Amino acid sequence: MCPNKNLAKEVVDKMMREDAFSQWLGIKVLEISEGYCKLKMTVRDDMTNGFKIAHGGVAYSLADSALAFAANSHGTKSLSIETSISYTKKVETSDTLTAIAKEIKKSEKTGFYHITITNQNNIEIAHFKGTVYRTSKEWFTKN
Repeated sequence: MCPNKNLAKEVVDKMMREDAFSQWLGIKVLEISEGYCKLKMTVRDDMTNGFKIAHGGVAYSLADSALAFAANSHGTKSLSIETSISYTKKVETSDTLTAIAKEIKKSEKTGFYHITITNQNNIEIAHFKGTVYRTSKEWFTKN
């Protein structure tokens, strides 16, 4: 871990630097702490499907990034092993989406998270749940 810096922020900063897909989505990290993450992004025209609404993969990908950042925020490399999403409202071009990931339970080897996605009007558009496998590898060497 880098001295005098918040571990969760250091991990997510490193992940974002190397995460071309989250960068392409235009994801911004609003808040990060151990087991918690808040992200924001705006839907673009090139993210819509044949119905002229946002492709379901857009909200899913935002939630997946929130899961990854929240799960790795403890400094242990963690990988998703099961995820699911339920959509509650359609998403259109120019909508601003906010994803909030909260850790529900964490053990030595697994973690369970719930992610809620809302639009700019604070209307819930999706609920995502994810389970991660917590490896024995750390993001930064302990001194």
